[in-house]
Amino acid sequence: MHTNSENIPALIKEVRRQLLLSQEDLARLLGVSFATINRWENAQVKPSKLARVQLETFCSKMIRQGKLKL
Repeated sequence: MHTNSENIPALIKEVRRQLLLSQEDLARLLGVSFATINRWENAQVKPSKLARVQLETFCSKMIRQGKLKL
């Protein structure tokens, strides 16, 4: 799975929708703040390279567990 900066807001919304997570829940799982998730989802800020890797790793794990389909 490879994410580019332009599709991050849509990806985050879809991940949260499928996993039934609030922005706070996803923030906790990724080890970032609620405000960070909110800014990413609303395209105010683009995640750093490290944050994108964390997001990709999380999504890959959820896909392997059968909890997420992207």
